[in-house]
Amino acid sequence: MHAYRSHTCGQLRLGDVGKTVRLSGWVHRKRDHGNLLFVDLRDHYGITQCVLDTSSPLFAGVEAYRPESVVTVTGRVVAREAGTVNSKLATGDIEVRIDEAKLQSASEILPFQVAQEEDYPEEMRLKYRFLDLRTERLHANIMLRSNVIASIRRRMIEQGFTEFQTPILTSSSPEGARDYLVPSRLHPGKFYALPQAPQQFKQLLMVSGFDRYFQIAPCFRDEDARADRSPGEFYQLDFEMSFVTQEDVFDAIEPVLAGVFREFAKGRKVDDERFPRIPYDTAMLKYGSDKPDLRNPLVIADVGEVFAGSDFKVFAGIVAGGGIVRAIPAPKTADRPRSFFDKMNSWAQSEGAPGLGYIVFEGDQAKGPIAKFLDAGRLAKLQELAGVGAGDAVFFVADKKPLAAAKLAGAARRKLGEELELIEPNAFRFCWIVDFPMYERDEDTGKIDFSHNPFSMPQGGLEALNRMDPLAIKAFQYDIVCNGVELSSGAIRNHLPEIMYRAFEIAGYTPQDVETRFGGMLNAFKFGAPPHGGSAPGIDRIVMLLADEPNIREVVAFPMTQGAVDLLMQAPNTVDAARYKELHIKPDLPPVKKKD
Repeated sequence: MHAYRSHTCGQLRLGDVGKTVRLSGWVHRKRDHGNLLFVDLRDHYGITQCVLDTSSPLFAGVEAYRPESVVTVTGRVVAREAGTVNSKLATGDIEVRIDEAKLQSASEILPFQVAQEEDYPEEMRLKYRFLDLRTERLHANIMLRSNVIASIRRRMIEQGFTEFQTPILTSSSPEGARDYLVPSRLHPGKFYALPQAPQQFKQLLMVSGFDRYFQIAPCFRDEDARADRSPGEFYQLDFEMSFVTQEDVFDAIEPVLAGVFREFAKGRKVDDERFPRIPYDTAMLKYGSDKPDLRNPLVIADVGEVFAGSDFKVFAGIVAGGGIVRAIPAPKTADRPRSFFDKMNSWAQSEGAPGLGYIVFEGDQAKGPIAKFLDAGRLAKLQELAGVGAGDAVFFVADKKPLAAAKLAGAARRKLGEELELIEPNAFRFCWIVDFPMYERDEDTGKIDFSHNPFSMPQGGLEALNRMDPLAIKAFQYDIVCNGVELSSGAIRNHLPEIMYRAFEIAGYTPQDVETRFGGMLNAFKFGAPPHGGSAPGIDRIVMLLADEPNIREVVAFPMTQGAVDLLMQAPNTVDAARYKELHIKPDLPPVKKKD
């Protein structure tokens, strides 16, 4: 018999009754039932109940095993009595009567219990991540991640894509976040950058004559953490295609994503049809977000015309000054108590807004603090535009800054969807957001900059760049969104040098800037570049949705804290003076703040 195991702890069934077996694993849980000691032994594959009689000479030793100690047991498989069968375990019909037991590795007293799902402090969980990963939920999440990646890889290959690896040490690139820099020992004063994405390399592969590229790519960005974004590093399904239109890209990746979600949906609904295409402007109007959650049926309406020139001077003035008024319907809320509307108003104030105005339609009557300022014609027009009727209410957001109003309306839509329990349960709803603006104006500096990926092809090409208001130019850029989570951004790329020079010129870059920062790719474009495009869905976010986890750290094996600290490996950390000297750098640390 093998030194450690003849079977795994998830393998034995009734057909194995009578066999002598050997199992190895961790002591998951012990239970002393008088004359019998039960030990649940756990490994990667499952749990098997092992039993020892108190009269056994092994009893004292086994009883002393602490939880999470690693042990090997040898014994005979027996069927459980009818009243003790555990239907929740795959091995729940049998147990192993222990004849031999050997302690392989003793555990110290645990900082937290592995066998119990409790809400332990995050810092403790990350410091002892190896213990956290033994818990059933985390272990399942990491296995799900592995299986999702394997499924993606298989589906991409079936779609005709070839897997490549691109460099990790590269040069800095304006991807919208700070780079992680690596000092060069051989080139004093110069630095490599870890790639924020393999953007330029995958485009260069297309220029090199490869047709369909993909990789499960590590990306590194020095940015703050969020619930759906890890600090430091993340992984994405990076892909690129030559000689394609935007629709060709959609046709290639939709079946991959939909197929993966169906494979791991566990009964949850997944779109059977093509993902809807929603222009950016429409998304911001109807949903107040470029990441709309289509499980929420509420649709926002522009009702500025209702208030233009009306007796409600606040909104009328905002409209006259170029601002907007948005209406968010609240169906079947006319009979709600006043406290419901006050709660929504308080919520808006917590979001930094003055509040939320509202009108309630009770029968043929309109009530609320704004209703008295609108005549019958305006109220009828409001009902028509907002899609509300008797028994419904409508909330309002108004602001001189259109983007601010749209975003608050989107947040109110989400809040109402949750409060009214309108969010479709157990479903994954995808969409494409298309026709993003090529440029945006920084509200603080007034500077025009790229709104999305700087390497995107403008709709209308060079003529649009030369003749149109930059803020009116759309780009062949697109995002994949699922349940309000952005999975990916992508684009048809700008592959023509003359368009690239002009596009960057509008954003304030000189030709020399472009050649210095993107010389490798720009030079390649001068030797025949195919039209090409792609995208990069986030692996972490895909798994987070499938695992139904609210935080991305729950689907990453060894995540950092929100402050980008690895508590397990104690990184980042200082290095000795010799390393600084070798790298020709000197630390210039900020002064230490004195404690009060």
